[in-house]
Amino acid sequence: MNWITNYVRPRLNSLFSRREVPENLWTKCPECGTMLFHRELSENLQVCTNCDHHLPITPRERFAALFDGGIFREVAVPEPIADPLQFRDQKKYPERMKAAQKSTGEKEAMLVAEGEMGRTPIVAAAQDFSFMAGSMGMYVGNAIVAAAERAVKTKRPLVLFSAAGGARMQEGILSLMQMPRTTVAVEMLKEAGLPYIVVLTHPTTGGVTASYAMLGDVQIAEPNALICFAGPRVIEQTIREKLPEGFQRAEYLLEHGMLDRVTRRGDLREELIVILRMMTGQPPAVMGELPAPAQPAGAAPTPAIPAPPADAKP
Repeated sequence: MNWITNYVRPRLNSLFSRREVPENLWTKCPECGTMLFHRELSENLQVCTNCDHHLPITPRERFAALFDGGIFREVAVPEPIADPLQFRDQKKYPERMKAAQKSTGEKEAMLVAEGEMGRTPIVAAAQDFSFMAGSMGMYVGNAIVAAAERAVKTKRPLVLFSAAGGARMQEGILSLMQMPRTTVAVEMLKEAGLPYIVVLTHPTTGGVTASYAMLGDVQIAEPNALICFAGPRVIEQTIREKLPEGFQRAEYLLEHGMLDRVTRRGDLREELIVILRMMTGQPPAVMGELPAPAQPAGAAPTPAIPAPPADAKP
């Protein structure tokens, strides 16, 4: 019995025991509850394959899908004063910053980059909601100003992806001052005659909505994104009335004239290319390019067919 207990049983248990699966291999959709494999979810741009619910996506993941070949160059953003108010609640402000930087791997809540999208040069900026709820502090203000200045200098359109819980309370009035600063930055683009397109993602709220997020030449939103200044719960408690179904969601705002488009994440890149090339007077983009035909060894290259003159008659 000792031989069976001490050797056979442990051996069988080791062969047939259930292997532990890493927790990060599967993600549960918050909308329909479907378990989504991480690789399948990543290939679908963090969109549920069952119910089409749009899960959060990081700026780097978004830029990798947005720019041609996933290639982009980051635009430098001036560093603001660290902890200007010496703010402390349950934690010190620098401690919260370090925790957010460690969990996201990013320096701050906004990433600015430049590159080509469908061979259309652009400057893009995206907020990271996972970094302190994408709150708008001095760095975010500096990032938008830097993006606008870079766009004006290189004569490129600016595409901004917003996702924020509002102004950053740890910076007090200094964070609120970013609202007029970013509004002036957007005005720089308009004076230069450059398109400014805003893509509102879930959620876009507070002072962000009251400033640069609603100043775009074209306003696009992802499906079912919450877009508001004050949240539905605060409004219900204030007016003591039940709000309409889907109030302050993207589809509701589209029906009431506050948005131009509601576009799925998978269709967004192509739509941005079409809109930007129309606004900048460029010809339609080539969506698919075939490789040049292979030439036989020693053969002269095939000459290009010249275009007919403008005054030629058919």
